[in-house]
Amino acid sequence: QVQLVESGGGLVQAGGSLRLTCAASGLAFNIYAMGWFRQAPGKERECVSAISRNAGNTYYTNSVKGRFTISRDNAKNTVYLQMNSLKPEDTAVYKCAARATPSENDKFLQGTDYEYWGERRQVTVSS
Repeated sequence: QVQLVESGGGLVQAGGSLRLTCAASGLAFNIYAMGWFRQAPGKERECVSAISRNAGNTYYTNSVKGRFTISRDNAKNTVYLQMNSLKPEDTAVYKCAARATPSENDKFLQGTDYEYWGERRQVTVSS
């Protein structure tokens, strides 16, 4: 049974930092590209960041570039999203996602590309 278990998030003041962690089990993590998505009330889901199997290829949506960092530890079956200089507009529900791929360098930006999803984690940034 595949599980993506998220932790982290919460409430922080603007300018603060949070880290989201997504621990995977029940799958061969090193063949999965990973992504972090978020959805704010009244807005569409967006891909915040994505990372390839070998961590050599990453993606960030423009609004988080320079502030968020995605990383993964294949030995721990875990992907992280470090979020710095948080802004109120980062407030959303965040989810991690996994997609198996034969390519070490592929990353995926569409929610429909992913096979498995984590639980929702609320991130709230107060002004």
